[in-house]
Formats: sequence, structure tokens, C-alpha cells
Amino acid sequence: MFEVGVDLGQRQDYTAIAVVERRELMLAYRTPAFHSLAVRHVERLTLGMPYAGVVARIREIVQSTALRGNCALTVDATGVGNPVVEMLRAARLGCEICAVTITGGQRPRSSGGGWNVPKQDLIAYIQVLLEKGQLRIARDLRGARLLLRELIDVQEKLKSNGGTRVGAEGRGAHDDLVIALALACWKAKGTRDLFGPGRLPGI
Repeated sequence: MFEVGVDLGQRQDYTAIAVVERRELMLAYRTPAFHSLAVRHVERLTLGMPYAGVVARIREIVQSTALRGNCALTVDATGVGNPVVEMLRAARLGCEICAVTITGGQRPRSSGGGWNVPKQDLIAYIQVLLEKGQLRIARDLRGARLLLRELIDVQEKLKSNGGTRVGAEGRGAHDDLVIALALACWKAKGTRDLFGPGRLPGI
């Protein structure tokens, strides 16, 4: 099963796409157990690409030979995202579409057919998977170096109001590939697989 994560950009932000494959252990007389996630594809689309072009590129990916009929799509619906999600649904891509609004809240919750998920929880998914050796990124993967640069740039900082800010720090730093990957991992794994019942821990 493949999960496709999409972080929708605006004028000054890239739209990013990440594809992960869920690998499972086949056990005799038991339900297959989660083993790991393999990053199969990452890309940034051209800055400022019209959303019709974004939908067309996503269609190419989810209807490719490997993914057709065997993938789900998780899209950042924050800000301008909802209209694009509706465009994707209207495009009849042949895959499940999950809309996620990224928040600064305390816990994930379902909302109006989609999900509200704190950004720090999304990033925590990647961190825990990497620490457990359950997220594999091939060195020769196109875009791997850019993804690794973003993973290094993403930081958590305490704000003056006592809250936290999670994101890329520094001039020219981006976290769009990280967010796209986090969305794919979040959908591929689910809270119970990683941590048992309850919310995700902070970073």
C-alpha cells in the first residue's frame, strides 16, 4: 500500500509531494504486522504552479502503474487547501482522499470529514519512525538530499506565550517536503501503531 502526502504551497511556498510504501511482516495465521515505511518518491513542484497543474501532476503519480488502485492521498487543507481538495475529489483520481488541517492545537481530532492535526504531532511521527529505524530513505532517491536538508532545518522553539513553534528556521529554509512526508507517514501509520492509545508525545 502506498501513501501520498501533499503539502500545498502558495505564492512563496513550494507544493511538495511525498510517496511512502508501507511494508508489512507476513506472519502465519495472523494479521500482517507493520514493519517499516520506505520513501519512494519526493518532489517539489515549480514555484507558483497553478493549482490545475498541481492536480494534473498528482493525477500522474496516483495513476502510475505502481500506485494505481493501491494508494491513498493525504492533503494539507490548511488555508487555500480546501478548494484544491475539492478539485482533487472532482478529478476522480481513483484513490481515497484525506484532508488534514494543520493546527497549533493539542491533539488530533476529526472535523467535518477531515482531520485537524497539530504540526508538532506530524513532525513527531517522522522523528519516532527514524529513531526506530522504521523510515527508510534510499541514498540514491532523487530529492533525498533536499529532504534531508529540510529534516535538519526543522526545529521546535518555545514562543513568548508558552506555546511552541515547529518549522524550518533560517533564511531560505523550507519544510514543505518534510510536511508532505509527515502527512504520508501519519496516514500510513496511525496513532495506535506508534504509541498505543492516546495522543502523540511532543518532540
